[in-house]
Parts: sequence; structure tokens; C-alpha cells
Amino acid sequence: LSCVELSIRRQATTAKSLLSQMRTSADAFEHFHPQLGTLDHEQLHVLFLNRANKVISYERLFRGGTSGTVADLKVIFRRGLALRCSSLIVAHNHPSGNLKPSAADKKLTKKLAEAAIFLDMALLDHLIVTDAGYFSFADEGLI
Repeated sequence: LSCVELSIRRQATTAKSLLSQMRTSADAFEHFHPQLGTLDHEQLHVLFLNRANKVISYERLFRGGTSGTVADLKVIFRRGLALRCSSLIVAHNHPSGNLKPSAADKKLTKKLAEAAIFLDMALLDHLIVTDAGYFSFADEGLI
């Protein structure tokens, strides 16, 4: 019975989160933190959003090692096109706890933003998530 109850609660939480509207980087952080905050390896997750900035889908797309992960733009945008999303928010974690973006993080963000525009989408934000907090490229004017 406990397993059934947990399953029902998880489905309700998932359904609720898919109706959530992303207004701020803090809203996005609330989605990403439970999955990314305490991992011992890097992962890259994406929130795909509709025109009202409501979540269509939340997906883990890439899993890496302790100091990096590969992000293939073709995979990200193929999924976005399949979902017919209007915008996306990308997040990855830093297991070290360091919130400072690397040169590779900045380069990835620039490439994501440019590709999104070309596909008539928008990259709303790129978050770096740790257990202690987050860094928002949008809040820092880097998108």
C-alpha cells in the first residue's frame, strides 16, 4: 500500500509541475534542485516550455562524470522541436559546489541562445545548480 501511495503522490507532483509557469530563475531552480542538487556527477536537464512559459516537459538529457558532461545541441533542439516548445531553460550541476561558470559553460550558453533564435525558440535561462544554491546566466545578463 505504501508503494501505491508513493506512486500516486509522485504522479500528482509530476502533473502539478507540468502545469507550473516559469516566471523567475528561482521558479526554475525549484524544479531543478531536487534532481540536480546533491548528485556526485554532472547532468544536464532541460525544461521545455510553451508560449505561456508553462512546462511541457522536464527531461534529463545528458549524464557525465565528476567534472563535466557533454551537451549535444542537436539532441536538445530535436526534442524541443518534437515537443513544439517555444522556449527552454537548461540547467546542469556542479558537484564541486562551485557556482562560477566555466569558459565551457559560457560557450555552451552562447551556442544554445543562438541556435534557439534560429529555430524560433528562446533560451530563457541556463542555471548552474549546487546543493547550496544556483547561478543564473539570465539574472547575470549573460543571455
